[in-house]
Amino acid sequence: MANYANLPAPTPEGGMNRYLQEIRKFPLLEPEEEYMLAKRWVEEQDTEAAHRMVTSHLRLAAKIAMGYRGYGLPQSEVISEANVGLMQAVKRFDPEKGFRLATYAMWWIRASIQEYVLRSWSMVKLGTTSAQKKLFFNLRKAKARIGALEDGDMRPENVAQIAHDLGVTEAEVISMNRRMSGGDASLNATVGAEGEGTMQWQDWLEDESADQAGDYAERDEMDTRRELLGEAMSVLNERERDILTQRRLSEETITLEDLSTQYGVSRERIRQIEVRAFEKLQLQMRELAQEKGMLASAE
Repeated sequence: MANYANLPAPTPEGGMNRYLQEIRKFPLLEPEEEYMLAKRWVEEQDTEAAHRMVTSHLRLAAKIAMGYRGYGLPQSEVISEANVGLMQAVKRFDPEKGFRLATYAMWWIRASIQEYVLRSWSMVKLGTTSAQKKLFFNLRKAKARIGALEDGDMRPENVAQIAHDLGVTEAEVISMNRRMSGGDASLNATVGAEGEGTMQWQDWLEDESADQAGDYAERDEMDTRRELLGEAMSVLNERERDILTQRRLSEETITLEDLSTQYGVSRERIRQIEVRAFEKLQLQMRELAQEKGMLASAE
């Protein structure tokens, strides 16, 4: 992949508004132009073509990144992670699939940001269920949908509604809400320092509307990741594979106590096997992803 050291980078010193204004200077691509650039990248590895596709979509990456404010993380770093996802999308984009790069890139941008958030938040531990992760990334949207925008603890009926909608317990909703309260910025707040401009956070909110091409792209990438997981599982022996599946890869997870009874060993031994198996799986998936070109290049 091309060296993107010359891309504009968001920095606390430079000011967020200045960065947003700078990336607006890059022109958007017409469909035919985008197609030809993508063909040049796929067929000739033309780095200038790839660079133009990336820069023309920096606004999209920033817009999606703004939807992840409120996690207590530097916005400049969230945008940088979004740009990593964008570059990975450009690297893998197939113009013959029939949809635009923006549609395809949204999945990669969100995935890159979410991986960064999960790495950065200690409360989202390894072993957290998919429902809890869904709660982590969707609590504010769920609150907005039912009008529960007040600070502090929510009313019991609102807690019950969100717990039902997201498939978690009411206790988990209350706990997550308390941990994340106070982190949201006002949507009417101006981006950047005083005097830099009047652009507001709400101007950069991501468009959550889906379309058929977007659904196709997401399904395609999810299938690829499932295939990768299936290949990586081969490094585990039968017991490791069974324990890891029941503990981390199933919607209905089983307790350490139940598995210790099933295998006739202590709960601590089951925990050790689970951790070791997960580490082996992570390493194997990373190696396979590198072989298949699924990880963003450091260059």
